[in-house]
This record gives sequence, C-alpha cells and structure tokens, in this order.
Amino acid sequence: MDTRTGHSRDKHDWQQADYAASWVAKNEGRVERRAAVLDRMMALAPYPKDRALRVLDVGGGYGFVSAAVLRAFPKAQVTLQDFSAPMIEEAKRYLAAHGAQMRFVQSDLTDPDWAAGLGPFDLVVSAIAIHNIRKIEAMAACYRAIRGLLVPGGWFLDCDHLDKAGGPEKHAAMMRDAGFANVAMLPGDDADTPILKAEV
Repeated sequence: MDTRTGHSRDKHDWQQADYAASWVAKNEGRVERRAAVLDRMMALAPYPKDRALRVLDVGGGYGFVSAAVLRAFPKAQVTLQDFSAPMIEEAKRYLAAHGAQMRFVQSDLTDPDWAAGLGPFDLVVSAIAIHNIRKIEAMAACYRAIRGLLVPGGWFLDCDHLDKAGGPEKHAAMMRDAGFANVAMLPGDDADTPILKAEV
C-alpha cells in the first residue's frame, strides 16, 4: 500500500530518493499482511480473471498495489500514478517483470488537472493514499476526477485510513456526490481502514 501523494507539509519527503528507498524497505516488512488485504480487495472487482482490464493505480508508490492487480488480472494494462519521482523509479524496478503492461505517470492529486489525458479505465484502485491529500474538498475533487476516468460499468476500489480524514461514512457520501452508485463499505485492514467499493 502507498502513502504517496507526497506533500512537503507532512513528515514524508517523497522527492528524496533515500527516503523513498527507506520507506519501501520498511513496507516490505509488512508484505504478508498487506498483500492479503489487497488480494481481498481485488477479489471484489467483478471481472473475469482473464480480462485485459485497463486499470489506474492512484498514489501507487513503488507498485505494491499494482502488483496485486496483476496477480488478480494477469492480462491487465496498469497505469501507476504517483506524486513522487523517486517512488516511480522504485516502481519501475519493482514491476520490471511486467514492464510491457505498465505505464507510469507523475502528477499531484491536489492539482485540478492531475487526471488529464489518463483515461478511460475499467477499474481504478488506491490504497493508503488519498487521505494524505488532507483537505476534504480536495479529496472530494479527487473522487470526482476518478469518476470521470471510469467507463460506464467501471469500478473504484479504495482501502485507506479514512478515520484520519473525516471517517468512512463521509467518504462514502463524497463518492455518491461524485456520481458513484452502489457505494459499499467492506472489511479492510482494520476497523479504521475499510475497503470502499463504488460503481459508475
């Protein structure tokens, strides 16, 4: 999972290569538990395993979530978006075996134009990223942008620390306001980190 929306106002310094590498090393110590959560999240995507899905990984960091997508859908074409250039370089190494299926895009989720030219997608995923935007209005705008990237019948799956950003019910309501239907809250990493599933 990833925390890369990368703003200098918080404790993270995602534009420093040494910091990004140290964060990757730390996260690798939590791989078993977090991989199980992500595999459970990906199982919620209502698509055949052999479908060549177009997938966007929002705040994808070093590629841990994208790897879960590719485990679930081996033929997927995945775009990994992140704020941090060093984390994207880490992702290119981490996902090197899937190079032909990957595209990497650097953009800032607080920029109103961060999603320009990215879509369309069948599925958008994110994990432990969007809460780092900090401002509720900007998070709501991010959900609207994600909604605009999805094709009719597409899905958005998000597992995040929503307790730190207004609470899960607030985020479910923002997704509905953004135009998503069938917004459901499911068990995630823990009680404060649910999985939200939403359909276009």
